[in-house]
Amino acid sequence: MAMAKNKTLCFTCNKEKITYPCKGCSKEFCLVDLTQHRQILTKELLHITFEYNKLKQTIHEQTQNPQNDLLIKQINQWEIKSIEKIQQKAQEYREILIKSSQTCLSNIEMKFNDLTEQIKHFQKETDLNEINLNHLRNQLMKIRQELNNPSKITVKEDLRSFFNESLIISTKKPTFNKWKQNAMIVAGGNGEGEGVKQLFYPEGIFIDEKKNIFIADYWNHRIVEWKHNAKQGQIVAGGNGKGNQMDQLNYPTHVIVDQQNHSIIIADSLNRRVIQWLNQNQQILIDDINCSRLAMDQHGYLYVSDWKKNEVRRWKMGKYNNEGIVVAGGNEQGNELNQLDFPKFIFVDEYQSVYVSDQNNHRVIKWRKDAKKGTVVAGGNGQGRNLNQLSQPEGVFVDDLGRIYVADCVNDRVMRWCEEKKEGEIVVGENDQRDQLCGPCGLSFDDEGNLYIADCDNYEIKKFEIIL
Repeated sequence: MAMAKNKTLCFTCNKEKITYPCKGCSKEFCLVDLTQHRQILTKELLHITFEYNKLKQTIHEQTQNPQNDLLIKQINQWEIKSIEKIQQKAQEYREILIKSSQTCLSNIEMKFNDLTEQIKHFQKETDLNEINLNHLRNQLMKIRQELNNPSKITVKEDLRSFFNESLIISTKKPTFNKWKQNAMIVAGGNGEGEGVKQLFYPEGIFIDEKKNIFIADYWNHRIVEWKHNAKQGQIVAGGNGKGNQMDQLNYPTHVIVDQQNHSIIIADSLNRRVIQWLNQNQQILIDDINCSRLAMDQHGYLYVSDWKKNEVRRWKMGKYNNEGIVVAGGNEQGNELNQLDFPKFIFVDEYQSVYVSDQNNHRVIKWRKDAKKGTVVAGGNGQGRNLNQLSQPEGVFVDDLGRIYVADCVNDRVMRWCEEKKEGEIVVGENDQRDQLCGPCGLSFDDEGNLYIADCDNYEIKKFEIIL
């Protein structure tokens, strides 16, 4: 920028002053507005620097994990259910046997009493003979036989009926869901801006049980909720300008909802804090952290990825007066299996395994609970567009069958990976249509299996309906 000598109209305040030209935008600014203009440029530079960290080249070392958690879980569940069925059947048979035995014993007792009367009778009679004795002997033998097997029930294993209920392990490929390629815009879609119908670089999203969408509206420094089928959003956190006050946010990157108390938990990135909003009351949960993304598991633990320390930490909900526990990374920046390089989105499954979109390593890496290193489950073959590659992965989601969905940001597509496979398949964005996806970030699913994408560079949230 160079100083101007003549007075001209300032582009911002529209007053005639000594102005200074900006070579980049070719506009004239007074000294005050020039300072503000430079601050804006500095912010943009900060964002560009933030994104620049995505572009580091990496080396991949991928290992196969022969164990399939899902199948092991299915076998375990089958074992438990089979044991339960056997125990139920055994109890039924016991009850049948006891009831039958009681009935038989009553009959035996009646026959025994009758035999007693016969013996007494013959003891009094003088005409006792071999026929009478033989009759008594036969009666006594029958009663003894019935006593030894009162119910006349035999136990026999029917292996055919057992195996008919046994688990069948098939090597056939599972049927993969598909989604309509023509997306529905369910939030935003009216260009960049701060209006209630607009978004400005949406990043993280959360879909609750009512299909309401919570959006981290990054450049607008706010969290917006779009009710299901709503035409506009409503601000539920922030929206009071950029700042570090309790009612302000500073470039929020992610939001999740604690559905126990319906509070909103936010990664307030440039304020370096994780903050909770509950009925417009704010509470800082974790401070002094370079928070990137959030996740919560079914046991009530909160997970936070730290892009600067290259790690993911875990906290017990309600207990934030400690440093948390490192559950992924934490071994400085790098591309080894015990390292991360600019971790972004995280997903935690029911076993507390942590999936991390390891952005600058162009991979998704899985850390089992208490593991010292991770396993690459998607990408990891350098940056690229091939089916075995990712380019700056963002959002990650794992379904009930263990299939991994990744927002492949630079490639403008969503991919699905099976953990044991060496390459993935394209779910959305196969035709490289930038109007379909442009810089996808967060992704999620509703309870019907519909796919939601935070389409950042298109300033909208898109819904891809599942094909049943």
